[in-house]
Amino acid sequence: MQSDIEIARNAKMLPISEIASKLEIDPSDLDHYGKYKAKIPLSLLDRHSDRPDGKMVLVTAMNPTPAGEGKTTVSIGLAQALSILDQKVMLALREPSLGPVFGVKGGAAGGGYSQVLPMDDINLHFTGDLHAITSANNLLAAMVDNHLFQGNALRIDPKRILWKRCLDMNDRALRNTVIGVGGGNSGVERKEVFSITAASEVMAILCLASDMTDLKARLAAISVAYDEDGKMVTAGDLHAEGAMAVLLKDAICPNLVQSVEHVPALVHGGPFANISHGCNSIIATRMGLKLSDVLITEAGFGADLGAEKFLDIKCRAAGIWPDSVVIVATVRSLKYNAGIPKANLSESDTEAVKRGFSNLEKHIENMNRFGIPCFVASNRFPTDTEEELDCIREMCESSGALFAPVDVYARGGDGGLELAKEILSVFEKPNLTKRPRYVYELDQSVEEKIRALATTIYGASGVDILPDALEKIRAFEKLGFGGLPICVAKTQYSLSDDAKALGRPQDYSLTVRDVYLSSGAGYLVVLTGNIVTMPGLPPKPAAESIDIDANGVIEGLF
Repeated sequence: MQSDIEIARNAKMLPISEIASKLEIDPSDLDHYGKYKAKIPLSLLDRHSDRPDGKMVLVTAMNPTPAGEGKTTVSIGLAQALSILDQKVMLALREPSLGPVFGVKGGAAGGGYSQVLPMDDINLHFTGDLHAITSANNLLAAMVDNHLFQGNALRIDPKRILWKRCLDMNDRALRNTVIGVGGGNSGVERKEVFSITAASEVMAILCLASDMTDLKARLAAISVAYDEDGKMVTAGDLHAEGAMAVLLKDAICPNLVQSVEHVPALVHGGPFANISHGCNSIIATRMGLKLSDVLITEAGFGADLGAEKFLDIKCRAAGIWPDSVVIVATVRSLKYNAGIPKANLSESDTEAVKRGFSNLEKHIENMNRFGIPCFVASNRFPTDTEEELDCIREMCESSGALFAPVDVYARGGDGGLELAKEILSVFEKPNLTKRPRYVYELDQSVEEKIRALATTIYGASGVDILPDALEKIRAFEKLGFGGLPICVAKTQYSLSDDAKALGRPQDYSLTVRDVYLSSGAGYLVVLTGNIVTMPGLPPKPAAESIDIDANGVIEGLF
């Protein structure tokens, strides 16, 4: 079989205008970025506002192995399978970050015969959205420090600045820095912290904004610092929101590309799910719902992170709700959650599959709690045995989830037909109703909301909020931010806050060590365990294997 990059290069792409025509989009509406990618103006959403929404399928996963479970690949393959079945289908996916691309995972545009194209562009600079977000974030940071230097009329407390600089790269050396060293014309010396761009509040804001007006309002509401009286200073107080919005004027428009089998895909926004809300933009999702009969979208990492935030944060903000959810699982991850070493995951072991099922079972329970029809898609690897797959099917069906193996990596849409048919059969049921069921209500206290997530979704027995974090919670509630949703930052490898606690951890307490305010995005971020917002590179970064030849051909993205 060809490698991912060979498949991508040999695929015959259609001009992006032809992809747009499938959606009844006039080519004159497109803002072209070459032959095969384009931005769609926000005005198109307004023009189609009277159209009924299509069905929405949310693709999530069980807790993954470090290599991931192929959630994006399954999303793309499922969309291609629905297209084969004559459905007017679209994808709404997140944009890759350069951090993982050059760090651990390499490319993040699907794989095999279920990729979005042009793969090289999507994985690298694409249409420049992440660079625009980085620039807008750092413009605000520069304006904060310039305000300090120019006399500090707002009386900002230099020791209580909340806003961080960001960079779309894994760089642990920037986690804790000192800026303005030497004072004088170098500015005010102070400590600074960098986050990766995918964790920036500007990224979250772009993905939660409904239009340009809402974007500017959210940017203005960003809390940048406390003043000397303990009151909050915002980006609006610095008059920064207009310039920031200018930098984001193109980035707010969704990007249209295509899959290997020419299914239209909106790839827009890329917040991480372990340190942010993990969903593509509301604008792209709404546009996909208006332009298609079935929209396939995904949320990052396991269902305890991306899917929960999709439902409790994104759906609450957008007024939407999925018609079904697909949990991607693999035989390998079930064995991994049973404690089998990574080196032995390819060995047949049905008993390990049974032991590791406790992790997947918890995710099924959680999705059933939300009242959404639940499917488990077993993403096949060549080493999977029929006995192992039959075992998963039996356990899934006894846990209240429909099961379908998928082989979309090797077979494209054809490998997802069983899952696609199962989903369509549920859509045809006359009594299928959608009613949002959130884990918590906004009028609960911050502590109650955290406890609800910990005990309901993660299976914790309780919550331990450290004194500094509790003090911050009290301060945020006093300032009027107690009614915001909760965005938990935690490890993606476990249901708990301990990456090594695999399977279904029980009788543990979730430790909250810090809380910070994302008032523009509209939620409180709760940091647990040892999670960091600026990843580092591994001992052997993927960057070491990425190269370009004399003809401009890139190698090593997969």
